[in-house]
Amino acid sequence: MSMTKISDLVNPKVMADMISAKIENKIVVAPFAKVDDTLAGVAGDTIVVPQYSYIGDADDVAEGEAVDTTTLVTTTTEATIKKAMKAVELSDEAVLSGYGNPIGETNNQLAAAIAAKVDNDAMDALQTAKTVYEAGDIISYDGIIDAIDKFGEETNCHKVIFVHPSQLTQLRHDEDFISCEKYTGNVLVSGEIGMIANTRVVPSKKVPVVDGYYICPIVKIESDAETEDETPALTIYLKRDTNVEVERQTLRRVTDISVDKFYTVVLSNDGKVVLAKFAETAIGG
Repeated sequence: MSMTKISDLVNPKVMADMISAKIENKIVVAPFAKVDDTLAGVAGDTIVVPQYSYIGDADDVAEGEAVDTTTLVTTTTEATIKKAMKAVELSDEAVLSGYGNPIGETNNQLAAAIAAKVDNDAMDALQTAKTVYEAGDIISYDGIIDAIDKFGEETNCHKVIFVHPSQLTQLRHDEDFISCEKYTGNVLVSGEIGMIANTRVVPSKKVPVVDGYYICPIVKIESDAETEDETPALTIYLKRDTNVEVERQTLRRVTDISVDKFYTVVLSNDGKVVLAKFAETAIGG
């Protein structure tokens, strides 16, 4: 009769694929980022991210006259690749006779740990946006509209607003909020629970609270192709995707399973993010 070995149960390649799939299902903010893997296999750990400013509308020019030239202005942001890691140690007893499914639970926990780290970094990157709207009161249709107007849009494009779960009751009491159950089949983004002012609402505990105010990022998730840069608001630069390694400690009869991801998240288009500050409680209420 053949004996079950730990090596038969712990397959790094299979675990890496499973963990990668689970990560995609667990992240909330990062799905709105473009994933750029051009750094894979390239030397160096620092990247320079360019951001271009709009050159302005075209000018009227009389016949025979020369048009004035405009300087293309660009700013750059440097970002350094980081390594996110998490590890679990499993004893042979836990694997062979433990309650439940220790290997499956390890996959879940490692995926959740890496996904949370990427998502945290994505939210941190959004919080570096320069355009801020201070509503001065709790979240509402009027406040969101005023924040959206900061984009100066000519075409109303799809947007998403990340709100703290504690704000959901305030939103749901707003008569202009539309729950996603009322437009079944038209859900556009992952985690969407409703819509207000043509903006998809996604709750996330990662939305920070600072001095009694929620800092809610509003992100444009599509562009007016005729007037706007196609560069997305967020970009995840991937140096190496989810990697699982297994180390056997024979004298202790334990197996160490570690996972890592080499990446960085940057705000690649500041013009597509507005930070809306809403009070935790109604002012004067």
